[in-house]
Amino acid sequence: MIGKTPPFLERLPLLSERRIVAYALATVLSVLAALLRAELDPWFPPGFPFLTFFPAVIISSFFFGRGPGSLAAVLCGLMSWYYFIPPFRSFTIISGTWLTLLFYTAVVAVDIALVHWMQSANARLRDERERSRALAATSNRLAERNELLFVELQHRVSNNIQVVGAMLTLHRRNVSDESARKALDVASRKLTLIGGIQRQLYHITGADTPLDTFLNGLARDLAAADNRPGITCDVTVEPGIMLDPDALIPLALIMAEAVANATEHGFADRDTGHIDIAARRIGGHLEMRVTDDGAGLPPTFDLTGSTSLGLKIATALARQLGGRFQIGPAETGGTQAKLTLPSNAALSVTP
Repeated sequence: MIGKTPPFLERLPLLSERRIVAYALATVLSVLAALLRAELDPWFPPGFPFLTFFPAVIISSFFFGRGPGSLAAVLCGLMSWYYFIPPFRSFTIISGTWLTLLFYTAVVAVDIALVHWMQSANARLRDERERSRALAATSNRLAERNELLFVELQHRVSNNIQVVGAMLTLHRRNVSDESARKALDVASRKLTLIGGIQRQLYHITGADTPLDTFLNGLARDLAAADNRPGITCDVTVEPGIMLDPDALIPLALIMAEAVANATEHGFADRDTGHIDIAARRIGGHLEMRVTDDGAGLPPTFDLTGSTSLGLKIATALARQLGGRFQIGPAETGGTQAKLTLPSNAALSVTP
């Protein structure tokens, strides 16, 4: 038994490993039943030879099992026949004796069988509970081990991704072409971002992540990576929006691209500025906006014809999620990037 003592009924029959003692106690109970019957004989009317013997058989069967119970049944039957069934102190069979003995035999046989079946059922129940507890303990150990392995794997994947990003940064130093250097910078930042998100988001439970927690953490990571304290960022998220983990990495890359465009282009010639990230539900869709108060878009800007690798990736990821990514002028000046996503299997927006 694991953790606690089994109930008393499940420990029956007693003395399973000391059967000689069990048979001896059954014999003692039978003798005591005979002595009690002899003491009460003057008070009993004729025709009750087995009155004190039935309890002895039942108690012996209940506490010590079928074998000692059967011994008690035999001993009690013989003593009642010899001492309390006419002719007394004799095993002579007269008219009616067979019927009396058959009645006694049938009653004690049923009693012993019922007690034995009850104890067999309790034993099966006890064994099944033991198996269930053993399986549960094994399952818990396996679950703990799998969780540790999963966490370790996630950390290793995250570390490897960030190592690749660091290697790209090192190789950038040996590249003289400016466009190639920018491409390596973009790739390095994105790999570092994915590695950080991978470490934070993927849990063995597969639980959804609150969007407000996610966007606030993402904004902090992007601000730390940009290292421009004069550029501030506010995040406003409607409460209760939960996202499936599978949607978070593409969502993070899209939002990171929008913020990167604001800092690199909107604030290219400035050390100060403000970025506002907002998310809300509109009908059956989730709308997220990244708005800056920077220089704004060139008059000829066209997202569909843009050669920016980052914007192409953002557009493709939005399409992968079943949504749409747009960039246009903000109402108060500057630029606004808007991502619209439907509520579907990949995007679990709670009501």
